[in-house]
Amino acid sequence: MYKSKLDLMQTEHAIKFLKATFEGELASALNLTRISAPLFVTRESGLNDNLNGVERPVSFDVKATGDTVEVVHSLAKWKRYALAKYGFVRYSGLYTDMNAIRRDEDMDNLHSIYVDQWDWEVVIGREDRNADYLKETVRKIYRAIKATSAKLRKEYPVLSDILPKDITFVTSQELEDEYPELTSKERETEFVRKTGAAFVMGIGGKLRSGKKHDGRAPDYDDWSLNGDIILYYPPLDCAFEISSMGIRVDEKSLITQLKEENCMDRLALPFHKALAAGNLPLTMGGGIGQSRLSMFLLEKLHIGEVQVSVWDKKNLEYCEKNNVELM
Repeated sequence: MYKSKLDLMQTEHAIKFLKATFEGELASALNLTRISAPLFVTRESGLNDNLNGVERPVSFDVKATGDTVEVVHSLAKWKRYALAKYGFVRYSGLYTDMNAIRRDEDMDNLHSIYVDQWDWEVVIGREDRNADYLKETVRKIYRAIKATSAKLRKEYPVLSDILPKDITFVTSQELEDEYPELTSKERETEFVRKTGAAFVMGIGGKLRSGKKHDGRAPDYDDWSLNGDIILYYPPLDCAFEISSMGIRVDEKSLITQLKEENCMDRLALPFHKALAAGNLPLTMGGGIGQSRLSMFLLEKLHIGEVQVSVWDKKNLEYCEKNNVELM
């Protein structure tokens, strides 16, 4: 029978310590400054993240202006505007607390309709738009996670060290070649069972099979220079995605990916106009799940043990059966 290593009050204190520690580690590693961020944006701005293109944003009308606004899915596009507005220079950037509602999310141990993450973005040069630069940034983030884990375990010795020393890099095409009969999530699980931690590169475009490893909006990540940080999670024997990140589209890759997804109409939106005209900085960035990282490092069985949300009957019954105390 599952028993949490920390009780409810200890968990709350540990989450506070973990978040403060990781924010410091991440900001130091990537030269980031914290700024404030929106909870919602206007529909007409084109700034909301379209995710896989089928998720419905939560929207409402504003009495004072008559505008329809949408609760953000993520801040992937907004951050490029913010970097320009605040005057960030090359190799400096921002991070922020992003809170979102994803009403169409399927609930399970790892997924909630409430999403909280550290969104970050850094200004880079055109010569930095390559796999080597991407990999080095991934290593910096992984070292920040490792450092946070070490400090957390010093405060709470009951917790385990389940992270390998280094992170391994693999492309989504290499995973398909190695495990052609498995789904993309099954491939990730098989791979991180062996490596412990991996960065799966190249997500959004079609593989040689004609299928995608996973969906990505065409107007923020460059699909050839992005990926997910995936960790192996022993309590659930599964691949555990902790971050989606990448080098962002430039003028050329924006057009290419919009054409591939039949989304050229987006070029009429303010964000896309500015990007296509070269009026926004070249950047890389991503999101790191706050509840996800808390769940992983505190060795919880369900994400509802580290965040407050609403759960369906199936999840409530699962938690009752498995001795999981939801917040």
